[in-house]
Formats: sequence, C-alpha cells, structure tokens
Amino acid sequence: MNTLTRKLATAGSTLALAASGLLFASSPASAATSCYAASCQGLDPSTTICQNDATTVRDSYYPGVELRYSATCRAAWARYSAGATFGFTVTVERVHANGSQTAFYPVHYSGDGATVWTRMINDAGLLARACGRVASDNWGCTAAY
Repeated sequence: MNTLTRKLATAGSTLALAASGLLFASSPASAATSCYAASCQGLDPSTTICQNDATTVRDSYYPGVELRYSATCRAAWARYSAGATFGFTVTVERVHANGSQTAFYPVHYSGDGATVWTRMINDAGLLARACGRVASDNWGCTAAY
C-alpha cells in the first residue's frame, strides 16, 4: 500500500469512527420524555421536553417565585430561584372558576440558595398560579395564568 492510500484509509477510518460516535451519543434532550396536558400531571419538568420552551409567565411580588409554562406541553409549574436565607414551601396551584385554589405539588426550599421547582400540572384551558408560603400564610403568589 502506498503512502497516499494509507493516509486516505486512516483519514476515512477516523471520520467513520467520529460519525459513529455522533450517532450513538445520547444527549440530554433525547433522553427527555414527552408529555402533553394531563399526561404531564405530576412529572418533573427537568426530565421532560417541557423545560425546552418554558417561559416565566408570572412573577409574584416577592422576588423569585415564578409560574413557568410550556406551550409545547400545555403544562405549568412553580419555581423559586432568588436565594432567600430562610426556608419555606413553594407550590403550584389550580385556580378554579369560583376563585378557590387547590394546591398541588409542594416543594420545600431550605434557604440554601438552590433553585427549586414543583412537579407539573395540566394547564390546557385551565388556570394556575405559583405561591411561596411560610407556615400556612400566602406569602407571595403570582397572578393566575
């Protein structure tokens, strides 16, 4: 085999190996699950495709309590990321036509500065809000969305 043929064969093998690595590599997005509306109920948004297009649609008057919404999934969840130095509970809640609220999926924020989020609720044609609570007091709720 002449030198040029060996170099081409080596380059071809290298390219083939690199291409196979791309085909078999698993990205976080490909590992995420898909859901829509009611099938998202109770799922962790960080393990779904819902996090990809999520936006903060409402903020509370207390900084950091956010209502997140995914249009692709038609699901909502609460997130807190401002870093308070005390613990409290963050919830995502269903807002009913009569004005009452039903709390779903509380998560405790320990005051350590970490970002926390709740599980998702179905938000297809429904209203939700996010709240921060110290004890049983509504401490910072977003408007409904």
